Amino acid sequence: MGETNKSLVLTAEIALPIHTIRQLQIDLVSDNLIVITQCESLGCNLPLEAASMDTVIAFSEIEYFREQWFVEFSRVLKPSGKLILHKQVTSSEQEKASLNLVRQLLTSGFIEVKASDSNCSNQSVTIKGTKASWTVGSSYLLKNKKTSENILPNIPINEESDIIDEDSLLTEEDLTKPQLPIGGDCEVGKTRKACKNCTCGRAEAEAEAEGKLQKLDLTPDQINNPRSACGSCGLGDAFRCGGCPYRGLPPFILGEKVAFSGNMLVTDI
Repeated sequence: MGETNKSLVLTAEIALPIHTIRQLQIDLVSDNLIVITQCESLGCNLPLEAASMDTVIAFSEIEYFREQWFVEFSRVLKPSGKLILHKQVTSSEQEKASLNLVRQLLTSGFIEVKASDSNCSNQSVTIKGTKASWTVGSSYLLKNKKTSENILPNIPINEESDIIDEDSLLTEEDLTKPQLPIGGDCEVGKTRKACKNCTCGRAEAEAEAEGKLQKLDLTPDQINNPRSACGSCGLGDAFRCGGCPYRGLPPFILGEKVAFSGNMLVTDI
């Protein structure tokens, strides 16, 4: 003999009409029907074992279904068990109530949630849902199957293959240790001059020193009794022409001996 289909009927009323109960027995094809009235007094705690009901049908007024009730419905239902809610509402609130109940069932973990036409009254909403076939906290071991795609092909290598030995491409010249170039003349000693292809910086240093060095081609008469055809030679380089022999000297008074500082005629090199 097969297992008996167990169904639970909840209502907030004191009693259910007998014809309603008989109709439910016919619709559910169940002789084992448990009816609980005035369920609000239970405080969302049903006196039933977990996963003991195949179907739960709940009749209620507007303020009946709370979040705790959906948790309790899920507890007493078997996996893949059915939940049917009949909620009494006014005509203007049918659509809003239907959407709210659908959302509550979905967030509570029920699947295949949908609204259906109610046979009880035109001022009620009927929502049906199914408890998931898996249980909360269940686990499943995933088998890691090795496929042929993960295995690298085994390619045999022998002397007759077309693969070339890399070492055979090297000549004796390639294996000879290269001789490092000897350092240039500009890298050694203080008296050395920069080579033609100097890269150490000596050529730049010598060019800079030559730019600073200025030859003063002055006669003793030009030093002791300086004169100026333009009258601007003693004013300084800012007033001297390009060919002025006094370029590079500090300003002086015409007719008086030009005074040189101690390091004026000493070269930088």
